[in-house]
Amino acid sequence: MNATIKKFENSVQLNEQFVAEIIEKLVSGIKNDGRASLLVSGGNTPKPLFTALTSTDLDWSKVDIALVDDRWVPLTDSASNETMVKEFLLKGNVANANFVGMKTTHTEAFDAVEEVTRNLANIKTPFDVVILGMGEDGHTASIFPCCEQLDDGLTTLKPILATQPTTAPHQRMTFSKSALLNSKQLYLHLVGANKEQVLNAVAAETDVRKAPISAF
Repeated sequence: MNATIKKFENSVQLNEQFVAEIIEKLVSGIKNDGRASLLVSGGNTPKPLFTALTSTDLDWSKVDIALVDDRWVPLTDSASNETMVKEFLLKGNVANANFVGMKTTHTEAFDAVEEVTRNLANIKTPFDVVILGMGEDGHTASIFPCCEQLDDGLTTLKPILATQPTTAPHQRMTFSKSALLNSKQLYLHLVGANKEQVLNAVAAETDVRKAPISAF
């Protein structure tokens, strides 16, 4: 894997270039395969990016959108990544995209893995664009260094697994490392000095179990 770090003066500049790159990759996917796929992360960082994407000129009806991971909470809960994506991304032109969420009616995330796997099975692969985030503990998606499912998340060939972090609330549902790396382009989207410090630290980390993002 070849990694390139691009640093911007501010998030406005970052998002301008990022939107252009995302659209370029999705257009290419549609041209070559008839459809394209975009996997996105939750949190506050991508909200301005999502807002910028809503006005882009693209045939979004030919794009599959899914989440990299989600907290296992009701859609009425503000912690739901799906609810955030619906509020900030699935608007304007992007409302025509085929969005597939992770949350089911199961109370326990671990009981829902098979159903979530089936629901997401038709998302076009390899994914054209995957956008990851990173926690200050070095986790990405919902593959946490503190969870019992860490090794499984990093090694399983199954696309989906449930996790239970001990340093963060809620059970989670997440794509595995192998599934996320089945992508044409993977981005790590970070904003702020604190995240830059974490990135510099994990770049030197040789044990991926201590900082799962370093496996990507």
